[in-house]
Amino acid sequence: MKRRTFIHFGTGTLASLPFAGMASSSHFGLEASATKPEWLLQLIRQNDAAVMSHSSMKVTEKGNRYFGAYRDSNLIVNPHSTVGFLTRGCCAIGTLESTLHRSLPLLQELDDAIGGLLALQHSDGTIDLLDTNFHSTPDTAFMVKRLTPAYTVFRDAAIPGSEGTLRRIEQFLKRAGEALIVGGLHTPNHRWVMCSALTTLHLQWPDSRYVARAEEWLAEKIDLDPDGQYTEKSTAGYSAVIDRVLIKVANGLGKPELLDAVRKNLRMMRYYLHPNGEVVTEASNRQDKGTIGTMEGYYFALRYMAILDNDGEFASMCRILEGEGFDRLASYLEFFLTTPLTWRPLPASKPLPVSYARAFPYSGVVRIRRNAWDCTILSNNAGWLTFHKKNVMLQAMRLAGSFFGKGQFLSSEIKQEGSQWVLTQEIEGVYYQPYPKDRIPGDGDWAKMPRLNRKMSEIQRYKTVVRISETPTGIRVDIDVSGTEHVPVALELIFRKGGCFTGVEAHPGKPDAYLMSGAKAEYAMGGERISFGPGRADHRNVSLRGALPSMDAPSVFITGQTPFSHSIEIG
Repeated sequence: MKRRTFIHFGTGTLASLPFAGMASSSHFGLEASATKPEWLLQLIRQNDAAVMSHSSMKVTEKGNRYFGAYRDSNLIVNPHSTVGFLTRGCCAIGTLESTLHRSLPLLQELDDAIGGLLALQHSDGTIDLLDTNFHSTPDTAFMVKRLTPAYTVFRDAAIPGSEGTLRRIEQFLKRAGEALIVGGLHTPNHRWVMCSALTTLHLQWPDSRYVARAEEWLAEKIDLDPDGQYTEKSTAGYSAVIDRVLIKVANGLGKPELLDAVRKNLRMMRYYLHPNGEVVTEASNRQDKGTIGTMEGYYFALRYMAILDNDGEFASMCRILEGEGFDRLASYLEFFLTTPLTWRPLPASKPLPVSYARAFPYSGVVRIRRNAWDCTILSNNAGWLTFHKKNVMLQAMRLAGSFFGKGQFLSSEIKQEGSQWVLTQEIEGVYYQPYPKDRIPGDGDWAKMPRLNRKMSEIQRYKTVVRISETPTGIRVDIDVSGTEHVPVALELIFRKGGCFTGVEAHPGKPDAYLMSGAKAEYAMGGERISFGPGRADHRNVSLRGALPSMDAPSVFITGQTPFSHSIEIG
């Protein structure tokens, strides 16, 4: 497949034709207005540029089965890239303020793309997520929930000559609908994405089967815990998706009670914000775990709920996003174009909480923030502590001992004892006696002589207690490792790339690793610094057997042997 230069999208002769109206949206409680706010006009312009950026990935060979479809960055033809172009293109061609409104060349590109997408769709109505899922109804639902509202914008523009293209998009969506009526799923969030896709289809082509299937999934109840978090705890990914789709379902099926889950999740997210606007991701159960996450995926839900509830804190979060992540919001344009409620002005801002210590026990998270810095404590996580300032970050603190190949510290819970947060772990290392003579199988097969039938001896014990408390300028971490003596121990402080250390020594045999023996060290980046200390370097073994491999990040090690007691302050 060869690349080509994309055809220039001029408005052509259609520019002078009258505008036929907006996307139908009365089910959102506000009739369409002809006046769009400036922020939305900016998103429309950004979307226009994004439409153009797809050009090099189009399949252009006329004889190719997938002609008109789009490839991903690995040059694999796939439905996701194709739906991405179709969604953006439908929004552009159908929106009066777009420079591509009613563009004849764009209309042709859309027709090509839907032809390629139909070729990628299976006869059962599903599409593939080529990374992992095949004949996937959940991934089909993700496509439908985006393309259906964009189709609405395109259709309501009443562009002469668009009938065939619209008919083929309708064909794809209705085929997909047949799959969604009967198809299954993999993960908790898929239920609500399926419901949203079914809802959007029902709003366009009323069908009681769509509603009945959505009701089957909704009967399982929204999986929101008392902390305000969904099952997957995916703060940089699926939580934002769920908030968006529940709004769509709540309005489309007349179920305002579903908005309570959205409110609770957004309120929880107030406490998951780092000083630089990033979000806590370390507790996620999905692929965003430990990644650098931001909040733009929540913008639609935040804006909708801020206006609906006159919520000043949600409005503040919106304004933060408008200042720091606005260029990424065009990805959700179809939601805004078909939800005129979001066009209204935001209510007055109300200050967000920036000084607190708050536990989220169902999520295994404790959040401490004191204005310019914040700390996250985590259970069931080898990276059990983070410390952030706006421009410099301690991404994780880890602790390990060379104890029978299983000495990586991980606490199953976080307990509060007065002003301290306490993490603990107790493990054993044992040896085994000869197998009972009357039970020996006789053929020497080790697998037939399970350990549970052997007596244990020389039992070794290893106990770790970590206590975390606040200081006037940050936090203090007190570590005590006891039990079997002479076990090598390494405390690991993992920082985000890009900064510079003072007060540490480069490890002689391991790149990006440092040892600390002095009273104080610092890590500086972006005009800010994190100080930490004192250190201790009793040995150089920073790759302990049984410990997790080093992360691709600059790391400082504090080392010793059991009994190991050490306190370190971070600020």
